[in-house]
Amino acid sequence: MQILILYYSRSGNTRKLAEAITQGVNEVEGVDALLKSTSEVSRDDFGASDGIIAGSPVYFGTMAAELKKVFDDFLPIRRKMEDKPGAAFATSADASGGKETTIISIIQAMLIYGMIIVGDPMDATGHYGTSCVGSPDEKTIENARKHGKRVAEMAKSLRE
Repeated sequence: MQILILYYSRSGNTRKLAEAITQGVNEVEGVDALLKSTSEVSRDDFGASDGIIAGSPVYFGTMAAELKKVFDDFLPIRRKMEDKPGAAFATSADASGGKETTIISIIQAMLIYGMIIVGDPMDATGHYGTSCVGSPDEKTIENARKHGKRVAEMAKSLRE
């Protein structure tokens, strides 16, 4: 069973958050994380995954064009993603920089793919997904790990 952690990162902050999410996914027995940037991911990677956790820096309050392009380009396989868990994460340069609207833009794409949305757990922030300003601190890394683990557990239980 595989969970794809898909991200776009220009500064490296979103990648750091993706790496923490990857750790959480890998904590779940029988689930493997596949960490790919938008420039590396293939249609096969996407379609073969049992869940997707996608992240982006905030660009004008929405996901980066590079991530949106993946969702646009892979639309022909959207039925393969139906009923699989999807989750989102975001980074920004400012505290009021649009992290939640960016996460919602990713969630909207996942809903069109027919995915089941998984927010971060109550013992993290209990909201839309993991986010941070700048480079993730230790608390955010821990929340991201918990979010990845929750998605992996959800994917595993949906398959059973």
